[in-house]
Amino acid sequence: MSYIKGRGAQLNTHNRFFKEQHIIRNDFLNYCEAEQESADSNKTSYLEIFPKTILNKVTSPDIGFGYSMNPYQGCEHGCIYCYARNTHEYWGYSAGLDFERKILYKANAAELLEKKLKSRNWNPQNIMFSGNTDCYQPIEKKLEITRKMLEVLLKLKHPVSMITKNALILRDLDLLKKMANLRLVNVSISITSLSEETRRILEPRTTTIKKRLETVKVLSENGIPVNVMMAPIIPAINNHEIFRLVKKVSELGAKSIGFTVVRLNGAIGKIFTNWVEKTYPDRASKILNQIKDCHNGTLNDSRFGTRTRGEGKIAEQIATQFKLARKIYMNDAKLPSLNYSLFDKNETNQLGLFN
Repeated sequence: MSYIKGRGAQLNTHNRFFKEQHIIRNDFLNYCEAEQESADSNKTSYLEIFPKTILNKVTSPDIGFGYSMNPYQGCEHGCIYCYARNTHEYWGYSAGLDFERKILYKANAAELLEKKLKSRNWNPQNIMFSGNTDCYQPIEKKLEITRKMLEVLLKLKHPVSMITKNALILRDLDLLKKMANLRLVNVSISITSLSEETRRILEPRTTTIKKRLETVKVLSENGIPVNVMMAPIIPAINNHEIFRLVKKVSELGAKSIGFTVVRLNGAIGKIFTNWVEKTYPDRASKILNQIKDCHNGTLNDSRFGTRTRGEGKIAEQIATQFKLARKIYMNDAKLPSLNYSLFDKNETNQLGLFN
């Protein structure tokens, strides 16, 4: 098949939970060409699902939050490196094109969240919104599930951390400002590169770099603490941009910055390899070998503590550059802590008079 424009993955990998697999044969492609028909519509479809809970307990020791919540499964942004691709296999789909084109949404997410936060045994804890797929991906503009969940959090005065790479978050500036005034929110904006060309190739359906930088500026100007995530850093693609990127976002008001080194776990190794050979044929081997250099000779390292930082000379160079860039441009600043003391599951605290 020819290069599929507007998508990250260029194929559907086999779902590891299935015995059989779907293969597009050459004779079928030849037939479609002869009949001037498309072998693949490349359209995005949306499917409502009905979960019983919205909060997911995070047990990984190297993740800095206790719970995550994801109103969407799958992500139309199509970032080729996304670690969440593998989770789509649990829904019966491929981690490849299916992850970008079959989006599952949880219309009842706000109701589930309120029910959980009001439950008798719930105490305020660190929640990441989202920990898997972007809560401001394109369909959010229509469904507004994320906004409804923010309204619940504000009503109950429960703190939350957010991460996104979409400028759509500015739609909810009214809610975020109220939450920030109570120290109930901080936001991470993912910016992988300052190059629009690199962004277009790596993250085909995401907000432009210009708009993401504007988002950092607007949020900061409105008193909302902003962290920037340069995630992931991919050797031979964007690792040369560390100092320029840290300098730029510090000038726009970001309070802190973090990074991860790319790791291609599960089916993502095959998806990324296929993509890089089509996108960067002249340096595909260099990119893949430098990624392997960061993970002890493989494309992935699943060990807690080292999986997102890597090992070896290239990983050490990345970490050293970041440490120095933070010191020069951000003076090792950190996000302010969230306020857990205001949480009020009864909304008014009036019931407390009768206890």
